Order: sequence, then C-alpha cells, then structure tokens
Amino acid sequence: MGYAGGRMASPTYADLGDHTETVQIDFDPRRTSYAALLAVFWNSHHPESHGWSRQYLNAVFYHDERQRQAAMASKAEVQRRLGRAVGSEILPVRFFTPAEDYHQKYILKRQTDLAREMSLIYPRHSDFVRSTAVTRLNGYVGGYGSPAQLAREIDSLGLSADGRRILLEKVQHAS
Repeated sequence: MGYAGGRMASPTYADLGDHTETVQIDFDPRRTSYAALLAVFWNSHHPESHGWSRQYLNAVFYHDERQRQAAMASKAEVQRRLGRAVGSEILPVRFFTPAEDYHQKYILKRQTDLAREMSLIYPRHSDFVRSTAVTRLNGYVGGYGSPAQLAREIDSLGLSADGRRILLEKVQHAS
C-alpha cells in the first residue's frame, strides 16, 4: 500500500497532495503476466467509475511504454466489452511512496493471532510488509481467495498448527 501518480515529494495519508492510494505489485513474469494482472484490476472494480476523488482514483500506473500500451489495449477491450466509456485512468507511476506502517497489512493486523505469528517469522516490519506469505494471509483474512486456493498453498505459508486452524476457519466461514 502506498501513494503514486502525483508530483509532490513524500506524500503522507494526512497530506496526499495530488497522489492516489494504490498498491505496487512486484511480480515474476515467469509465473504471471502483466496481462493477467491487468485482468485482475479490471475485474476488481467498476471501471465505468472515476473513483470518489483523486485519493481513491481508479487507475493503472505504468512503469514503461510496454506497460502503457498493454494497459491502454486492455482498457479499450473493457470499453468494447461494456459498450460504454471506462473512467479508470492509465497514468505514469513517476514514483511510489510506501504508506505509513500503520496502513501496511492492515486487515491481517486486526487478526492478532495470525499477525503475531507472522511477526515472529518476520520481526522487522519492513520484512513483514514485503513478505509474500504475509501478503497472502492479508488477502485471505480480507476475504480474498477460496478454500481450494488455500488448500493448495497453506503448507508454504509457515503457519503453526493453531495458525493453520485459524486461517482455515476464517476462509471457510467467508466462503
């Protein structure tokens, strides 16, 4: 979680300036494609909307010309499929500023047993925030991911027996 899209240096939640709240996704193109990430973006919101404000703008931020072209093509395809204009924007990232610590992995931090367990594995907050396992847990706790998905990857998350039980119950209850 962080801020991007604006020109102001060092935005904060209290003073975003012309930035938008966003996430930066580091991905391995051997495991997933940029096109697949764009599909998740378009399917995860109402693309006809512009968002409530600059802070909550619906946008894809691109890093280079290849990403810009792919994002523009995907937007055109969504417009074609919907048969109407898409309000989501395609913008240069310029730079990404991570949000304050209290914003990072917010959903997981509210599930104190799981957050505490991950904090033992990742005692430095920066490692906690960057951890793929913590990110996956944050998503599952937030209601994203199916029981079948969790069954395939639960062994890779590093959880204790109690942590596994808590997470499995949470995901089963949400589905």
